[in-house]
Amino acid sequence: MTTPISHPFYLDCDTGIDDALALAYLLASPQADVRGIGTVSGNVSAAVGARNTLDLLQLAGHAHIPVALGAHDPQAGTFHGGAPHVHGANGIGDVSLEAADAELVPGTAAEMLVRLAHEHPGQLRILAVGPLTNIAQALRLDPELPRLVQDITIMGGAAFAPGNITPVAEANIANDPEAAADVLAADWDVTLVPLDVTMSNVLEESHRQELLAAGHPVPQALGDMLGYYFRFYESQFGRACSAMHDPLAAALAVGGVSAAVAPVVRVDVDTTDGPGRGQTICDLRGRYMDYPEQPGARCRVVLELEGDFAPHLVEVLQSLSGPEGTTAAWSVGAAVA
Repeated sequence: MTTPISHPFYLDCDTGIDDALALAYLLASPQADVRGIGTVSGNVSAAVGARNTLDLLQLAGHAHIPVALGAHDPQAGTFHGGAPHVHGANGIGDVSLEAADAELVPGTAAEMLVRLAHEHPGQLRILAVGPLTNIAQALRLDPELPRLVQDITIMGGAAFAPGNITPVAEANIANDPEAAADVLAADWDVTLVPLDVTMSNVLEESHRQELLAAGHPVPQALGDMLGYYFRFYESQFGRACSAMHDPLAAALAVGGVSAAVAPVVRVDVDTTDGPGRGQTICDLRGRYMDYPEQPGARCRVVLELEGDFAPHLVEVLQSLSGPEGTTAAWSVGAAVA
């Protein structure tokens, strides 16, 4: 049997519930070697996201992975306060994790990304599942960053689908359109994982019960977090279930799942102050006519998956293991921010 190739990864996140699922997926995947994590304000503030990330890493037995604090505010304006109605007051469904012993590493998330790119030239892969503020900052710190990075996978945007924060804009892009415009304009290979595919792949209550019954504290804690997430999505789907935004991006990034429809096109971001602000404008005219190849297009927009993602996600999360002696605890109770 061929041993999977492991790639160095930098994860940029705003650790809410689906970010926690994505992080756990990377930790369980033999294709991912997480070398650093940066946090950004989105679902929660960058500081709360950093605390959630440190605590999750300790629960998983991976407290050695460095975590850096990233941007609190977007490039234009200020942080809006997060989405407690979606992710709970503490960002992880009001599940209380034992506080990690590890501390944040010195420096910013953008500085960490630039350093890792130089340490792993041509090999580092980026998974960005929050607003793209840190990634844009890293591009300004080192304009050569795209040459040093193998590729970047972004959970964000909407191609044909409606937005989830405005009629046309998805939350990660809408939270910092200027940063998203900079990142999508950079000269590197991008995989964009928009609402078109994340809203059509659903985690059901039966899957959540499988996580709760797992023999490892991380999937069990994730199962509890998902109870909060399911209650938010029940009004949209009419049953207890949820979309799988960030873990789906993680699975595509490591090759755990494959895209069935993923055209490579130009993608621009609306940075105006009008009703289109935050929209990802994907040049998908080729779906309707024989449109010429787009010179310089490097953004692969995933519209459909091959197969059903939920069983794969549950299987990977159930396989999670950590070093012996992992004793960190979790419980459902008062939110800890």
